[in-house]
Amino acid sequence: MAIDIKKADQIYRVSRWSDGYYQIGENGNLHVCSNHSGNSKEQAQDGIDIRAVIEEAKSNEIRFPMVLRFHDVLRDKVVTINETFNRTIKEYNYQGKFCGVYPIKVNQMREVVEEIVDAGKPYGFGLEAGSKAELLSALAYNTNRGSLTILNGYKDEEYIRLALLGIKMKRNIVFVVEKFSELENLIKISKEVGVEPTIGIRLRMMIKARGRWQSSSGIRAKFGLGIAEVLNAIKLLEQEGLSHCFSLLHFHIGSQLTDIRSIKEAVSEAGRIYAKLRHKGLPIEYIDVGGGLGVDYDGSKSTSDSSKNYSLEEYVADVVDGLQQICDLESVPHPNIVTESGRALTAHHSCLIMPVVGEINPSAVKHQFESPKKEHILVQNMRELLTIIKQKRNLQETFNDAVQIQEDSVSAFKLGILSLEEMAEIETLYWRVIKRINNGLNDGKFHSDELDKVESLLSSQYLCNFSVFQSAADSWAIDQVLPIVPISRLNEQPTKHCSLVDITCDSDGKIDKFIGEHGIESTLPLHPLKDGEDYYLGVFLTGAYQDVMGDMHNLFGRVNEVHVFKSDSEPEGFYIEEVVLGSTAKTVLSTMQYNADFMARRVKRLIDKNISKGEIGPREGVRLVDFYEKCLASYTYLGSNEAGG
Repeated sequence: MAIDIKKADQIYRVSRWSDGYYQIGENGNLHVCSNHSGNSKEQAQDGIDIRAVIEEAKSNEIRFPMVLRFHDVLRDKVVTINETFNRTIKEYNYQGKFCGVYPIKVNQMREVVEEIVDAGKPYGFGLEAGSKAELLSALAYNTNRGSLTILNGYKDEEYIRLALLGIKMKRNIVFVVEKFSELENLIKISKEVGVEPTIGIRLRMMIKARGRWQSSSGIRAKFGLGIAEVLNAIKLLEQEGLSHCFSLLHFHIGSQLTDIRSIKEAVSEAGRIYAKLRHKGLPIEYIDVGGGLGVDYDGSKSTSDSSKNYSLEEYVADVVDGLQQICDLESVPHPNIVTESGRALTAHHSCLIMPVVGEINPSAVKHQFESPKKEHILVQNMRELLTIIKQKRNLQETFNDAVQIQEDSVSAFKLGILSLEEMAEIETLYWRVIKRINNGLNDGKFHSDELDKVESLLSSQYLCNFSVFQSAADSWAIDQVLPIVPISRLNEQPTKHCSLVDITCDSDGKIDKFIGEHGIESTLPLHPLKDGEDYYLGVFLTGAYQDVMGDMHNLFGRVNEVHVFKSDSEPEGFYIEEVVLGSTAKTVLSTMQYNADFMARRVKRLIDKNISKGEIGPREGVRLVDFYEKCLASYTYLGSNEAGG
């Protein structure tokens, strides 16, 4: 049955979570639109048809699952946050400037970092590093003249010396001191090297944020200096003749801030501390408000862990106006504003594409049963329930009876009373009863919690060619809700209610929390699978953390990546700029200290022994060795859209 685009958007909430970057086209396919300035239906038609990207990738023999990375979206995000800050600063007549940085930890992929640096070049947009490896990346790639390189995290001697090398390279590097002993070490090493550092101090905020990561703030926070420690740090800097190096005040109250009130309160507290320190004669130029700019994963615009109750414009206005009011009241200069927004920059630009390779539904199994002359009473009782339902018997009572008979039959089978055939018949009849109960629930009446779960009990599990642990780690680890949408057939009514399972052998390898029309649902409306027709699902907003946090569960490893750019000169309106191949079996095995060459030689020796014994023919032995070596060099995921049961 056909449905219109508005109904499809209502089902999958695309317009609510996509920030205008994804829309449903008139052809029923999902489109990506790189221009943030509009979200009209015409824009969707001008956008990139994701199904067309998939077909081109397939024609180039790129296997699934794959990440599609839309670099135009990433660039537009960089431009949008810079333009919003610059426009607001001008509107408020704020005297400082915006100096944003991208925290590499959010997505360390080279292509992502390069694209952000290039898009941010006109704005002096910089990078933030939280480890030695990230600093090595920043030194090589942060080529924007005058942009900041903010150094967070705990720092050992090598980290400090590496950063001082960066200062010698004329990079605008700021050491953010996380604890007092770190400052002592920094002063000692910088004097040995003969380079004066630019110093920032991270505040341990008194305000406690709201949301999943609220432990990042408050007096028990992991990072930062309390007020007393800040004053001790200033005293030490004065004693060492380095108080003029104190240039930045930093705070961070948590990732994915859901409530705008937390941001307002934090800006107020940090702004007041800044003003008091300026009164002490300290030449602080910057206030770094850290990260936390949220992403509305579920489209609810609420304070739930997967949402936020504010827009980018409101966030920027509250930061600028909050600092301006305090500075004007305290008669101190307006500081330059630094943000470390990573999630909001990168989440939208990438999505995981995975084919559905099968359906798992015990209720769909049918058993052809030849009734004996005398049917067991448990089989008779279950069969009678089908007749009773037609007589409009109480559905709750029927459900209770069906569950009881099913449980009794299990006990009877364990005692040897029921045969396999009788168990198969009871199982088949049980699911027929449950289906008829479900059909009778659409009466608008109030039902018990048990009956409300009947639809979920009957739902299918769509088996998808991917690993939750690799490509949607937050879904498994912290119950993060990620938008999931069919790539095509969005102009058809979805008639199946499904949860998703991956191809790992782990019972946790599933997704059963979805964005629904009335909140979070345990199933997702999807379309029936058709023989001979591929059906693809997209997992969206995966550009932040999901791309880089996956583990090696079952040794599946990284997935293939396809990098896409919009181009009006191309027939389909896009071109694939680069393909980054995912992990091979050899690659993932090597990370776990296996030597693939040794393994191949060992298998060859074992096969040779079988050949010498006459158990395997020489030609077959050669083929088996070649096949083993081919598997070592192949992609770790399923090779086709078919999986075994």
